[in-house]
Amino acid sequence: MKTALTIAGFDPSSGAGITADLMVFAAHGHFGTSAITSLTVQSTLGVRASQPVPAELLRDTLDCLHEDLPPDGVKIGMLDTAEIVATLADYLERLSAERPGTPIVLDPVLRSSSGRELLSAEGLILLRDRLLPLVGWITPNLDELSLLTGLPVTSRAEVEPAASALQIRWPQLNVLATGGHLPQPDDLVLPSASSQAHWIPGEMIESRSTHGTGCALSSALLSRLLLGDDPLAAATQAKHYVAGAIREANPIGHGRGPLNHLWVQR
Repeated sequence: MKTALTIAGFDPSSGAGITADLMVFAAHGHFGTSAITSLTVQSTLGVRASQPVPAELLRDTLDCLHEDLPPDGVKIGMLDTAEIVATLADYLERLSAERPGTPIVLDPVLRSSSGRELLSAEGLILLRDRLLPLVGWITPNLDELSLLTGLPVTSRAEVEPAASALQIRWPQLNVLATGGHLPQPDDLVLPSASSQAHWIPGEMIESRSTHGTGCALSSALLSRLLLGDDPLAAATQAKHYVAGAIREANPIGHGRGPLNHLWVQR
């Protein structure tokens, strides 16, 4: 059993954030630990408010976990403030020195699906400058890919150039660009060890149980990497997992309901 650490926000409705990540880890047979970056007020109807955790508390949490339960892999989600980004960068530098090769997956949560900003402008600059050089994977959607690169990304034809731009600046990055907002929801994988991009075919699933798909995809990707999958296989299996979690979900709540994160255990 591998130990997977999620560093992300807390969603009280359990559709996204650390509670969802922990379920994904469990569904893949891993032991999950967590460090909260932000407390949110949200439900299936959207995010109403958020309160960042003090950076000192996050630092103490990461140090405490590292001393007793050092992670075999790390998934990063909502970061909220520049201070949290800096604290996390300090920790990842330590982790990389002490446990080189640890897979680190960043889901760049920049705004909620309802449009609320979830990372400050200063935090975004620091994410580019300090965090991206330390992670091995990034899983942006089209809007996030555009914000990270400064390029327009509204169509399938614009995805690969933007993903390539990310990798040119940060050559160690494996990119999994999600196309859930495209007419055909295919995802693009650009492994760091190859200049060859691969499209993973998707299908449009009629469901309102789609809250937290990005969180689930990134934590499933980390889970597959910890199981030993190569980059393309890990991305493909993660997409398969999310599609199954949407299909197997029971609609709950009055908005975009959660996935069935534990469907593979049934």
